[in-house]
Parts: sequence; C-alpha cells; structure tokens
Amino acid sequence: MTNVFDILEERGYIEQMTHPKEIKELFAKECVPFYIGIDPTADSLHVGHFVSLMVASHMQKCGHKPIILVGGGTATIGDPSGKTDMRKMITREQINYNVECIKKQIEKFISFEGENAAVIVNNADWLLDLKFIDFMKEIGSLFSINKMLAAECYKQRMETGLTFFEMSYMLMQSYDFLYLYENYGCKLEMGGNDQWSNIIGGVDLIRKIGKDDSFGLTFKLLTTKEGKKMGKTEKGALWLAPSKTSPYEFYQYWRNIEDASVENVLKLLTFLPIKKINELSALKDEHINDAKKVAAFEITKLVHGESEAIKAEEASNALFSGNGSLDNMPTVDLNGNRNISIIDAIVLSGIAPSKGQARTLVTQGGISLNDEKVTDINYILSDKNFSDGYAILKKGKKIFYKLV
Repeated sequence: MTNVFDILEERGYIEQMTHPKEIKELFAKECVPFYIGIDPTADSLHVGHFVSLMVASHMQKCGHKPIILVGGGTATIGDPSGKTDMRKMITREQINYNVECIKKQIEKFISFEGENAAVIVNNADWLLDLKFIDFMKEIGSLFSINKMLAAECYKQRMETGLTFFEMSYMLMQSYDFLYLYENYGCKLEMGGNDQWSNIIGGVDLIRKIGKDDSFGLTFKLLTTKEGKKMGKTEKGALWLAPSKTSPYEFYQYWRNIEDASVENVLKLLTFLPIKKINELSALKDEHINDAKKVAAFEITKLVHGESEAIKAEEASNALFSGNGSLDNMPTVDLNGNRNISIIDAIVLSGIAPSKGQARTLVTQGGISLNDEKVTDINYILSDKNFSDGYAILKKGKKIFYKLV
C-alpha cells in the first residue's frame, strides 16, 4: 500500500513535523492510530475544518486509524490561538448538541466501519472529572511557563490580556494526547499549523514520562495568495451545513476563487489524481474558469453529495451562461409583498446586514435588479419586476438571489 506520507507531501498538506524520518518510517510499517481535534463551538463544521477531514480521509484510506476528538471539555475554555479576545462561554447543553451535529458531517469523510474504523471521542469524558491539585502536580509540573509564553498562540495575546483559564488550554490539549496514547494507542496528533505549539506540548509531555513514540504533524491552513484564511463570505464563515451555507452558495464560493488558489484547492480539497490536477492548474486566462468549475463541483459533491452539486452547477450555469435551471439558486420569499423597497430586499436577502450598508451598495452602483442597475435608494419593486414570476437581485458580478 502507498505510504500516506508520500501522498500528503505530494499534495502539499504537510507544514511541520516533530520527527520527519521516524514518522515516514512509522507510516510504512504499521497501522498508526492518530487524532485530530475539533472544538464544538458551533453546530456545524466550517471550511477551516475541511483540510483536517481530508487528511484524516487520506490517512484512513492508507490503512491508519482516525480518532476524532470533539472537545466537549476544552470548548468550555476556548483555544486562544489566533484570537484577540477570550472566547465566549457556551453551556454544556449547547456543546452536547453541537457534538451530535458535527458527528453527522464527519461521517461524509471517514468510515466508522471496517478494520481501521474511525472512533469519535469527547474529551469532556476525562477532562471534566480531573481534580485540580492532582492534575497540576502530575501534568502542570512538567510544563515550563517561560516556554509556554514564548509560544506564538500566547505571545500575541500578552498585550491584550491572557487569562490563566485560557493559558491552561495547552495543558488540556497535551493531556488529551497523553490520554489517547494510553487508552487508544494513539501515536500521532495532527492539526492545522496554528496548533503547532499545542501539538508540541502533547508530544513533549508523553516523552517526558518515558515514552519515545509520540509524534506531531501540522498541515497547511487554507489561505489566499495574500496569506488570509479562506472561507469568509458575505454572511461570515463558509459552513458545511446546508442550513447555514446553501449548496449553491458553497459551490459559488469555490467557483469564484482567485486564479492563484486553484491548484492548492484542488490538491487539498479534492481526491482528483495529481495528473488531472496538474492539467487543470496549467490552464491559463479565461480557461482557468474550467478548472474552477471542476473544483467547485468536486468540493460541493464531497460535502453535500452529487445531486446537490449537480443542482448548484445547473443554477450557476443558468445565471452565467443562460443554460440550466434557476430552481436551485438562493431564493428569498417575499410572502406576496412585491412592493418592497430595494433597501429592504437587499437586507432580507442577506446581501447586506443593515439598511445603512444596503444604501451604500446602491449609491456605489453595486446593485442590479433583473440585470438593470439600481441607483435610487428609494426604489420600490413592483409587478413589472416580476414578469417571469420572480426577480433576480444581484450584487456585483457574482452574488445572485431570486426574489419570489
């Protein structure tokens, strides 16, 4: 069987490793139980979790065993990595609900059946019963405050304020690795590159108690060519749940990525063969749009299924080339009120979150109705706008809503 290390390296997933030579050798000779962690702070995963799930899928297909840790315990603290403020606290009930929702999404990427079946664990099962003094004596005593404060995830918070509650996150995540090592035989922790400091903490903790077979690996974060995280839309995060981001909106996001991101997205977020990806990535000028269509379809198929991907593709074709059906594009029901103001229609559709921003869009020439630019902030829709039974509200060149 192919060494998964070669696959991860070829597709550009790997960012940092604790022991490169040993990790590659480990992948070649045995089934490696590994874990990725997800904090259930929402009832859906978003595109930021996507790479983790793809890595887990590649690993499992090459014979390794995924352990998906949902942080029911650590979510009560909140990881300070990349945050400028302390995370808002959520209730145990909300966390439990979120965990159940997330489990259903994970099943689309990895299998919970077979020889190397994945397992889902919740760190609330062991973290919430810890006794503070015992934990600090056995685990906390093995961590250097000086070393922790030098970690990027803490260093960037020193000016704005870092609570001891948050600082304990590294100890908790490190203990998770130790617990999974002792109870599930887990030898490898994997995560996004922003988790490097926390992952090193777990690897070092296991090695400090006399073991020498704990390892850590981080993979690339999904970013634009400017280094900004991908996955932000007009409405916020790009969610994997259709109730939060419709399959059409999801498809359109990938259809409209910048040219420079096409190769990276195809390698990290699809299972297309590298040869095919290289062919698509080599397309230039207007032909790169063909590669974007393939990326959008393949990624939407993975998350929402083939039938939803086909519907999204048809809706996109109908808007941009006149072929296909408009039935599956985002639709706003006006409840019979056709005489709505253009400002209210913009806010109702979610194109703008407030009337003030809606007025700005209109005055700047960013809004069209049935392909005619609207520049009057007092414009009121009427029956003539619905001659086809619907009206198409458009922001710029890429954001459409059907008003019915």
